[in-house]
Amino acid sequence: MGSTEKSPTANSPCGSEPLPPGVKVDSVYLRWMPEQRAVGYRNMNKLDATRIVRRGVNSRALPVATRQISPRWTWHDEAMDLDRYMTSMRTAGVVVLKDGEILLERYGLGHTENDSWYAFSVTKSVTAILAGAAIRDRYIKSMDAPVRDYIPEMKGSAYDEVTVRQLFTMTSGVKWNEDYFDPNSDVCRAGQCCYEAGINPIVAYMRHLPRAAEPGTKHNYSTGESDLAGILVSNATGKSMSEYLSEKLWQPYGMEKDADWVVDRFGRDRGGTGLSMTLRDYARIGQFMLDGGKADGAQVLPADWLTDATKVQASFPAPQRGHGAVGYGYFWWIYKNAYAALGSDGQAIFVYPQDKVVIAVNSAWPAPTTPEAPQARDGFVHALYAAAVS
Repeated sequence: MGSTEKSPTANSPCGSEPLPPGVKVDSVYLRWMPEQRAVGYRNMNKLDATRIVRRGVNSRALPVATRQISPRWTWHDEAMDLDRYMTSMRTAGVVVLKDGEILLERYGLGHTENDSWYAFSVTKSVTAILAGAAIRDRYIKSMDAPVRDYIPEMKGSAYDEVTVRQLFTMTSGVKWNEDYFDPNSDVCRAGQCCYEAGINPIVAYMRHLPRAAEPGTKHNYSTGESDLAGILVSNATGKSMSEYLSEKLWQPYGMEKDADWVVDRFGRDRGGTGLSMTLRDYARIGQFMLDGGKADGAQVLPADWLTDATKVQASFPAPQRGHGAVGYGYFWWIYKNAYAALGSDGQAIFVYPQDKVVIAVNSAWPAPTTPEAPQARDGFVHALYAAAVS
């Protein structure tokens, strides 16, 4: 499970550390050209220090359904089909499952079913899965336990009275700036400064942040809190996140390929980003959720926890971040009839529990930070869902 010997590059999208000699890719992914992202996202395990999430002996079959789909829809008064969308939105892959069978599998940008693809913030939703497993295994007492019980360094900080639930719903009330284009924002500075001897740099940074609202009253998107959540899970279990993920999901559920998990410069798996996996294994994560959090006949996630994780814990007064989510669960985005794991530049797992549909998408969007891209993605996903249930 040891990390590879590579220079960290993707730990922060705002960082500026060089890649290894000979790698022709800019070190800051927000500055990568679309063609560079298509290569870089397939090769993060070669560009960054990682741990392997090991698969088991057997892989879970995803049989191809007799019925296949190829939807057509209208977007901004223009006719759209699968090929046109994938080309215009630089889609690297899409898989649609219905009742665990493949209705659609298509790849682009040189990506294949054997390649891994960087998950970005889809990783947050996997961190939530590990928290649920840790509650089932009694490593974490409950979602209402104080964060300080598992990260003692947070005693006396703005997180002193924050619960595990508030951390995983990003409602801690602690001030945080997620602006990737501001070099002085929290998301750019966390883990890059403020070292304290013997303390993880994320913890060292975040325990000095001020309070902006009462805990539980306001949702504020924070990659720092998801990184903190990963540290909490690792502290509680006494295992690295990659080891625990292999134990609880990758091996027993039958993931097809080993995954990679980027570690920070102090060797800890990041809770907020860093996983790379095949698109089919993205889809298997969604199917695992549909299967009630069971793997190899064993209950991995408590049933009541899974229900809470995938329902609105923090309501949005208006659609957030350019897409149509109505609220936030435990690091899962909640839609009217679905829940989703979403990552930068078009990475997604959508789960429709009533209709037993899973949609997984990999992308390298032409413009990863504009609101139009996630809106177009949501239109695409809706068309895939409508075709799957028709």
